[in-house]
Amino acid sequence: MNDAFEAFDLSGRTAVIAGASSDIGVAIAHRLAAAGANVALGDIDEPRMEATEATLAKGETGVLSLRTDVTRRADLEALVQHAVQAFGRIDVMANLAGTIHDALVVDTEEADLDRVLAVNLKGVYFGCQAAVSAMGDQGSGSIVNMASIAGFTAFPKLSCYSISKAGIVALTKVLATEVGPRGIRVNAVAAGFVEGGMTTRHARRPDGTIDDEKMEAERARWRRRSPLRMTGQPEDIANAALFLASDASRYITGQVLHPNGGTYMP
Repeated sequence: MNDAFEAFDLSGRTAVIAGASSDIGVAIAHRLAAAGANVALGDIDEPRMEATEATLAKGETGVLSLRTDVTRRADLEALVQHAVQAFGRIDVMANLAGTIHDALVVDTEEADLDRVLAVNLKGVYFGCQAAVSAMGDQGSGSIVNMASIAGFTAFPKLSCYSISKAGIVALTKVLATEVGPRGIRVNAVAAGFVEGGMTTRHARRPDGTIDDEKMEAERARWRRRSPLRMTGQPEDIANAALFLASDASRYITGQVLHPNGGTYMP
């Protein structure tokens, strides 16, 4: 690889993104497509997914979308197979879908625990299974799972979310040992505070609009925790995902990348 950018080139490869309608999912879809990958989008938020597909379709790479409920193994299998049928193979699987629940451990209902684990942990598990089956014996492949800083450090009222993300880390390491001999790499991204999506929930009014003053207070709180005095953007996580998806990280597997502005240092 003589060209510094060649290691990040995904031309001719196919990436499947489960959870493609989140802010991070949209950013990753655009980043991987910009690197040359065909992209298959899966999510339950069909309008936003279709809007992303329409934008990507203006580029030079292939794109498709399919409604995907990650709590259903069959949906993830269908998404992966749809991508294989359209593009011939898959090379990257990004398991991004996630949800959150705020409650003390003693106040958490079983239904809420089950819901978070079904999306965040079982959804990633099913996505990994589908990806490995499709990658088969092609001798290559990269799986990128979305973990979180919450899987490494304690946040009150985030027990469901935290244990689901810690589980993703364990799954990532175990699967990496199992499929490494087949040339498939498995890594995770443990994002810190990233603006958008879940991080706006404490600043949302009952009508769904954002209280700018509360949102700025939340940003300021996280900036104070960061040695860089900054918060993350979806594009920061997309850059990490591109690195792990590409040959730039060909000697890396079973690892967790921590784009968090230094708020947690393993």
